[in-house]
Amino acid sequence: MRTQHHKSLVVLLALAAGCWTNFSPCARADGIKVGDTMPDLAAAQLEGKLPDALKGKVVLLDFWASWCDPCKQSFPAMEELQKQYGPRGFVVIAVNVDENRSDMEDFLKTHTAGFTVVHDAAQKLVAEAGIATMPSSFLVDQSGRVRFAHAGFHGEETKKEYRQEIESLLGK
Repeated sequence: MRTQHHKSLVVLLALAAGCWTNFSPCARADGIKVGDTMPDLAAAQLEGKLPDALKGKVVLLDFWASWCDPCKQSFPAMEELQKQYGPRGFVVIAVNVDENRSDMEDFLKTHTAGFTVVHDAAQKLVAEAGIATMPSSFLVDQSGRVRFAHAGFHGEETKKEYRQEIESLLGK
């Protein structure tokens, strides 16, 4: 069985390899930053169904992997946020970066996801986003602009930050 460190190294090497081989998303090599426009999710060729319309919604775009312990902690928090704020125009989109879809599917058997989960099999979106920490997430406002970024998940501290930021974007 591979260790978490080994899997992290594999993901980072895969991202680096993509950038060194004329991989177009690397034009944004520094990754997604606050103030940027959210990447075009449809163009990323993600496996899974994306919500029909994101315009006018507040979006939590979360990058995660099945081997990531903090990701296991973040799923219940995202589930709570989706239930609490979904009726007000909030959407969670969790982008899995596992090499094998079966690893994602095994994870989802034991971790509830009442929100959108897609698989970035080609690692196209994760490369464009410049993800270095699992999980990493971005809160996007109704106009599609990234307003907040989070590296890692730190339990109650991160949940509190998410709530404050979501409420500021939804206009209490």
